[in-house]
Amino acid sequence: MRSTSNLTPLAIVLAGLVALGVAMGIGRFAFTPLLPMMLAERSVDLPGASLLASANYLGYLVGALACTFQPWIWRRLGLSAAVNGPALVRGGLVATALLTLGMALHMPAAWTLLRFAAGVASAVVFLYTSGFCLEQLARRAVPAMGALIYVGPGLGIVASGLAATALVQMEAPAAAGWLTFGLLAALLTAAVWRVFDASRGIPAPAPAAGGAGQARAHVAAGAGEMGLLTLAYGLAGIGYIITATFLPVIARQALPGSHWLDLFWPLFGTGVMLGALGASRLRPGADLRLRLAGCYVIQAVGVAASLVSPTLAGFAIGSLLLGLPFTAITFFAMQEVRRVRPLQATSFMGLLTASYGLGQIVGPPLAAWLVARSASAAVGFGISLWIASALLVLGAAVYLVIARRYPV
Repeated sequence: MRSTSNLTPLAIVLAGLVALGVAMGIGRFAFTPLLPMMLAERSVDLPGASLLASANYLGYLVGALACTFQPWIWRRLGLSAAVNGPALVRGGLVATALLTLGMALHMPAAWTLLRFAAGVASAVVFLYTSGFCLEQLARRAVPAMGALIYVGPGLGIVASGLAATALVQMEAPAAAGWLTFGLLAALLTAAVWRVFDASRGIPAPAPAAGGAGQARAHVAAGAGEMGLLTLAYGLAGIGYIITATFLPVIARQALPGSHWLDLFWPLFGTGVMLGALGASRLRPGADLRLRLAGCYVIQAVGVAASLVSPTLAGFAIGSLLLGLPFTAITFFAMQEVRRVRPLQATSFMGLLTASYGLGQIVGPPLAAWLVARSASAAVGFGISLWIASALLVLGAAVYLVIARRYPV
């Protein structure tokens, strides 16, 4: 097994940033800026788009659950629970590139399966990249740098959004966008291939001093807190996903003919990057539950902004506020899992990610159902977004309850 001691913190951060950019910014969110192109050329309709989005989020849920229960399944089979995280990251990145390229083929019957598989791959890459990078940075006494890896999804979103804007100006088909993003994913995967060397696999951490009895006591003590944390994190999944899936479509309906429509999605990605950078600069030692509550309130305001003011300024402010806490929420929640469940951090990161994925699955069909039963698409989307904003406020309240009931 090759040592990881020769990796610098900067190398770890850059590799994590790129891996998450591929898995999340391309594997999951490239669909959003390409959706208006697919709708315009009638390769998919709104119910079909909701199906493709939900298939991706279902795959994300399945991937997260597989990572969560992997140690239990392996033990039941009499195998070692240790996992080679870097090898799984490599495999997930290769799969993301190939599945994105597959969407360029005119095979609508296969698109649902491709988006499902891309969701599985993105969950695997997200969890094992997070686990590997956060652990390595903690070992080097720079845990706050872990927030920087979550700049990656924002970069991917900005890149995919700007590329889609250019393709629209060129009147290119959506297939050209999928081909472009697939090739970009392949190039970025090659760039970080050496950092995620399969021989760097890290065995599962041994129990802390005090033995199995002390570990069981710690697990029992944190069960209630983990349950509430999982619930609150799941609410964020449904709270943001309707806007994140349909933002370009909603903006086109509210501001027909505007030249700025295709820039709202890159603006969301810019907010994601700025939020991750800000999270890395915050003073350590604060109660992360309170920070999470604040992030949810910011995101709730972002979701509601375009409803209160369906103007260019309203969409711009809403896009930025929706993005700012997006990956900061992930960073704070994953750090909180490491505090509450230090011996099973990756599995419980998977549990939270599965909860988030479940929330994401509910969002697009809910929006499509409300649109179909409303006087207009704008009314249906409006109701959906008010529900999403309310759920984010509820999630913030849950974090306040956790902080009160389980003081650090």
